[in-house]
Amino acid sequence: MRAGASEDKVRQVDRAAESDLFSDKERVAIEYAEAMTVTGQKVTDELFERVGRHFSEPENFRSKFNTALGIEAQGFCVLE
Repeated sequence: MRAGASEDKVRQVDRAAESDLFSDKERVAIEYAEAMTVTGQKVTDELFERVGRHFSEPENFRSKFNTALGIEAQGFCVLE
């Protein structure tokens, strides 16, 4: 809540899809986060396309979510 989210919004995150408190951008961000973190869910091409409509590539930080997107390492940065 320090970053500006109201107490009502915080309480309704689990119902964001049908809540008027959230913008379309916020809804897709929550859906994306859930698809990346909830066991058994996947980020579909359709969801990824919707995320792209609301967030620029730098905002997406795609490289940070390669595992969630099923993108394997290409060998450019080998960590030892």
